[in-house]
Amino acid sequence: MAVSLQTTLAGIPLESCLMNASGVHCTTEEQLRDLIQADTGALVTKSCTLEYREGNPLPRYASIPYGSINSMGLPNQGIRYYLGFIEKHQKESEKPLILSVAGLSRKENMELLRMADACENLPLIEFNLSCPNVPGKPQTGYDFDETRSLLEEAFTVCRKPIGVKLPPYFDMAHFEGMAGILRAFPLAYACCVNSLGNGLWLDVESETVSIKPKGGFGGVGGLYIKSTALANVRMFSLLLPGTDVLGCGGVQTGKDAFEHILCGASVVQIGTCLWEEGVACFTRIAGELKDIMEQKGYQNINEFKGKLKER
Repeated sequence: MAVSLQTTLAGIPLESCLMNASGVHCTTEEQLRDLIQADTGALVTKSCTLEYREGNPLPRYASIPYGSINSMGLPNQGIRYYLGFIEKHQKESEKPLILSVAGLSRKENMELLRMADACENLPLIEFNLSCPNVPGKPQTGYDFDETRSLLEEAFTVCRKPIGVKLPPYFDMAHFEGMAGILRAFPLAYACCVNSLGNGLWLDVESETVSIKPKGGFGGVGGLYIKSTALANVRMFSLLLPGTDVLGCGGVQTGKDAFEHILCGASVVQIGTCLWEEGVACFTRIAGELKDIMEQKGYQNINEFKGKLKER
């Protein structure tokens, strides 16, 4: 029997467990169409606001050894643009599309959720609780009281399935505290993790920072964050039984994807590698993942998902 990468996300069947990470190659209609045609099981939009945002000044992304640093500032086309694309997309393709929302205030978040809820052809909404690169705006996911309050209101105004995108956590008490909040809601999924906030990378020759916004401070992605991402996937898959966990962080090879699934991920998102390599990365990584599964005698991802062994 052929090796299969099929999975489900919030009960929705996907032909592949691979998809893009929100924020990478998903801002314009052209980029979203690329993702539809690629070897992805689903796709997610750039986290959107009510209106178009230009984002932070350039340069706001830099490739660094083993990863990337960015401070994008939520550049996006505005929610109406993405809702319009979703209406067209559902007539042309059955591949599930997730709308990611990230308002700059509670009022804006609720308006975004109301508008998303009214979109008949939208299967899933991602509520981004982790925007580390907007000047003057803290990450909501690190404020547990605010997170609980926001989710209480979100599930009041929105009837559609809602998943959350989380920042990375580092302390066992924080894993347990956030999981305790999330268990109180009928979450569609939890995505672990967004980039490591407020890293700094220098250009020694010019003695300058690598990116312009925030004095050079930005979110770190790529292989630098894989161990942190795996830890978050592992912990939340254990602490949120019955809720799908999406793994994101440091996925450049099929081996990286295998590790995320072994830690409990139902779906694996690709960010920095997609930025650097383009949508062809999905075909390569899928092939490498299938090769590993075949070598180990696995025919589908459920045979090893979440079955990480402890010594």
